[in-house]
Amino acid sequence: MYIYIVKRLLFLIPTILGIILIIFAVMNVTPGDPGRAILGVSARQDEVDALNHQLGYDLPFLQKYVNYIKNIVTKGDFGISYFTKQSVFDEIWPRFVLTIKLALCGILLSTLIGVPMGIYAAVKQYSLYDTIPSLIAFFIASIPGFVLGMVLLYVFSLKLNILPSYGAKTIRHLIMPVFAISISAAAQNMRFTKSSMLESVRQDYVRTARAKGLPESTVIWKHALKNALLPVVTQIGLNLGLLICGAVVIEKLFSLPGIGGLIVDRISFKDEPVIIAGTILIAVCFTIVMLIVDLVYAYIDPRIRAKYSRTSTK
Repeated sequence: MYIYIVKRLLFLIPTILGIILIIFAVMNVTPGDPGRAILGVSARQDEVDALNHQLGYDLPFLQKYVNYIKNIVTKGDFGISYFTKQSVFDEIWPRFVLTIKLALCGILLSTLIGVPMGIYAAVKQYSLYDTIPSLIAFFIASIPGFVLGMVLLYVFSLKLNILPSYGAKTIRHLIMPVFAISISAAAQNMRFTKSSMLESVRQDYVRTARAKGLPESTVIWKHALKNALLPVVTQIGLNLGLLICGAVVIEKLFSLPGIGGLIVDRISFKDEPVIIAGTILIAVCFTIVMLIVDLVYAYIDPRIRAKYSRTSTK
């Protein structure tokens, strides 16, 4: 099992190299340059060329790529921002921490709401306890996060004035953003949990457990739920990765200084060091989330754990 984890972590190396190469290639073919974006359209071309040379932007594509990799490996240096002239890591790390905090709170809330509702709806199939939550989940899942966020801003900030509308200084500042990004994920979790539970309770081993006279609570929580959780865990892991990558709209709406908003802002300035470093952090985090999902899989299902053990010994 440990060998499998090491292999997955080592797989990060070619993943990161490929991500950096793709970003460099995309930035190389897109029009514009940081010198013109920083100095403005009224600047003379010789001034723009001088700034691009100073930033190292006019170097050949492969040379820029190799130099960037060399600086990361030998110095742990992600470069200096073209726009602010500050260390890239010092600039993006606080924003990355905020995005991670927002995503973790969102996924925790969506799991606490969606999974229990899905289990209860499956157990009470065809009753009002199933029909009403299912209809609500279908309705909520169709609402974009930014629409829900604007409604929350209008009600709780503008009308009631009980929650701050921007910033991330206290827990109160995160209540509306967390709710805005988690409610749709909660609806998805509810639907996945319900469908997975319905499939699980129809299996032979569940009927056998009931035939043995086990209490219904034991049949549901000990036998059916354990196998039903496997696709739910996958969905939760994917939602966490998507929240880390896709919280840009919510960050912009609530004026949160997250990493997604920073990357989007710097694209217009072609600030390659910030864009690449931010994307690397997101990619590494997403890969680690998927690794954790695999480990949770192995913990829930011993068959998967045995498979990993056989794979590791080969």
